[in-house]
Amino acid sequence: MEKQTITIYDVAREAAVSMATVSRVVNGNPNVKPATRKKVLEVIDRLDYRPNAVARGLASKKTTTVGVIIPDVTNVYFSSLARGIDDVAAMYKYNIILANSDGNEQKEIQMLNTLLAKQVDGIIFMGNNLTDELRTQFARSKTPIVLAGSVDPKEEVESVHIDYVAAVEEAVNDLVNHGNKRIAFISGPLDEPINGEYRLKGYKNVLKANGIEFDEELVFETDSSYRSGEVLWPALSSANVTAAFVGDDELACGVLNGAKDAGVKVPEEFEVVTSNNSKLTEIVRPQLSSITQPLYDIGAVSMRLLTKMMNNEEEEEAQKTVELPYGFIKRASTK
Repeated sequence: MEKQTITIYDVAREAAVSMATVSRVVNGNPNVKPATRKKVLEVIDRLDYRPNAVARGLASKKTTTVGVIIPDVTNVYFSSLARGIDDVAAMYKYNIILANSDGNEQKEIQMLNTLLAKQVDGIIFMGNNLTDELRTQFARSKTPIVLAGSVDPKEEVESVHIDYVAAVEEAVNDLVNHGNKRIAFISGPLDEPINGEYRLKGYKNVLKANGIEFDEELVFETDSSYRSGEVLWPALSSANVTAAFVGDDELACGVLNGAKDAGVKVPEEFEVVTSNNSKLTEIVRPQLSSITQPLYDIGAVSMRLLTKMMNNEEEEEAQKTVELPYGFIKRASTK
């Protein structure tokens, strides 16, 4: 037999009170007599009544739901950000719908439209590439949107991240100071601004400042998977690199293990620096030197910024970009 949906009307009838009273009890309004509250709660419990979030949303024009578009839910970087988002969302009593886009542009647009159709109050976007089509969809939707850990070079969309140029400069500078001249730059797709505009700029700046000529052949563009890093060693070896800056921790673990499997001594013969200081950096041996990002905080601040936008708390001229502090931690993968 199909289970019938219990409505607020059923609860009111059973408890012999008005629907307004049931609503006050459900929403924790103090203006209800204790005896009445007890009676209503007993009926809610007996009938297993669950308030309909959609109906509530229609009445208030708010669904208290936030959509989070994440490129890869299995990547530690994104899951750390999501944790910060979730904790702040819970604090402000927002529910989260998590959508995994596989970093695929068409899927990102599809996810965005699905979330907007669900009438979410706001969206946190973690994709690394804001295409023109995505920008068009963002602008059309009128729903508040914040980028977490991603950068908008045009600064049209609010975002929370670190200064990727300065962070990479510090990491690559450390490698140069150890006497390395052939330093590989290994990252995910270069059409993603974080990689192609910001990280690469930091890398080039250090080479230039130290009189080292930039060599296109030392730039390795791949995806951010462990396997891609692991199979890279033959190419790195034939390019005679002595060190590498890597744009993702999982990728860096692959590069490290690929070198080790080939019998290369790390850090004596080959040094590796990575970008996100996720727990992976301490799991591998030798442990990886890394730029440190406040991953949890980036997620938390993104969600807090979104709550301000959703509740129109933002000043008109609020800054579009929030930059959080980064650091650099030296471990055993560098000299």
